[in-house]
Amino acid sequence: MNNIIAITKRELRGYFDSPVAYIVVVVFLLVSGWMLFSSLFIMGRADLRPFFSPSPFSPSMLLVILSAAITMRLVAEERKSGTLEMLTTMPIKDSEVVLGKFLAGLGLLASALLFTAAYVLTVAALGDLDWGPVISGYLGLLLFSGALVAMGIMCSTWTSNQIVAFIVSFILGAGLYYIYWLQFFLPEFIAPIAEYISVSFHLDNMARGVIDSRDVLYYLTITGGSLFLAVRSLEQQHA
Repeated sequence: MNNIIAITKRELRGYFDSPVAYIVVVVFLLVSGWMLFSSLFIMGRADLRPFFSPSPFSPSMLLVILSAAITMRLVAEERKSGTLEMLTTMPIKDSEVVLGKFLAGLGLLASALLFTAAYVLTVAALGDLDWGPVISGYLGLLLFSGALVAMGIMCSTWTSNQIVAFIVSFILGAGLYYIYWLQFFLPEFIAPIAEYISVSFHLDNMARGVIDSRDVLYYLTITGGSLFLAVRSLEQQHA
């Protein structure tokens, strides 16, 4: 556990000692704030569902891009520089390396989500806000972010090129995100499968204020499976 905490601190320090963390937080706040308040003015009521609900242009889609950007260097850069080999020769397990980097990436996105509490308080001051969907919506975005970060780390273990890691991670995340709307163009027997494997379907359920164990289990499965494959990838590289 101490190794995981040490790696997490190391990676978070790396984020905040460079412009990366500040760019991620500021970009997310500005773009998500613009998306939220522009929709509020159109609807004319205090409702945060547009902030949590997935759509082709929404804060959750922004997280798909940002997660790929912050995870592309976590393993790929260390492989290219040779520091990963040094790290894995120390008395540290591959699983601890992966978990430490995962917690750091998730922590950065969670900090960006935390700052959006200012938007929630602003909307609450404007009208009678239903807090149920707010709580489940934030839980949904956190689980959603965890799945994206895990997939990003998995992709980062496959290559030493950060750009390749970003592209593969983005394509994977965007594919699972947009398949939710592509289901309407698929054959009838495939549509339910496409809907269930989509990260957007489960996020939309939680944005409505419904915390279903099946949605939580889905995200935990994606996260756990991706981290497991990342560990296996590291093990095979220095076996």
